[in-house]
Amino acid sequence: MNRKTLALLLAIVFFVQNLAFAQDARLTDIIVTNTQDDLLVYLNVEGAFREKMKKAVLSGVPTNFSFFVRLYSVRNLWFDKKIADITITNMIKYDNLKEEFTIKRTWDKSGPLVTRSFDEAQKWMAEIDGLKVVSLEQLEKGNQYQLKAKAELSKVTLPYYLHYVLFFVSLWDFETDWFTIDFTF
Repeated sequence: MNRKTLALLLAIVFFVQNLAFAQDARLTDIIVTNTQDDLLVYLNVEGAFREKMKKAVLSGVPTNFSFFVRLYSVRNLWFDKKIADITITNMIKYDNLKEEFTIKRTWDKSGPLVTRSFDEAQKWMAEIDGLKVVSLEQLEKGNQYQLKAKAELSKVTLPYYLHYVLFFVSLWDFETDWFTIDFTF
């Protein structure tokens, strides 16, 4: 067996092994509710932090989770009408010198969250807590609506020389399935 064939076989075995032990990320605890003025959504992502991702984050690689939320007005004899199409991002960055995690959430107007606890940082990264989807004025009483939500790990763009050092980055990509909630307002 020549070196190229052996290297290819080892790469295939390594890839299949990683697929076999991969955790599936999924959306959980999804709640659609409202305040007096707005329609809100709450959700969590489970299984997003795989071991390779944890190692990359702890080595200082910034990581982004993107969340997609869409709201449709359901129409029986015609295509559904899109009312809202929201994309938000949660970003985590570990500072090795300060030994702290900084989490920036584009939907959270209170500013960055900082913690020394990796468990707390993971919790903040994987949750959406009270995202305003639309104003209730945009909804009609008695109509049917459909909310769809999805999360994915944003593709990391590394400097060219790091692609060789951090070849494993593509192995911790995830994308959840779309989760759909039907409701009547």
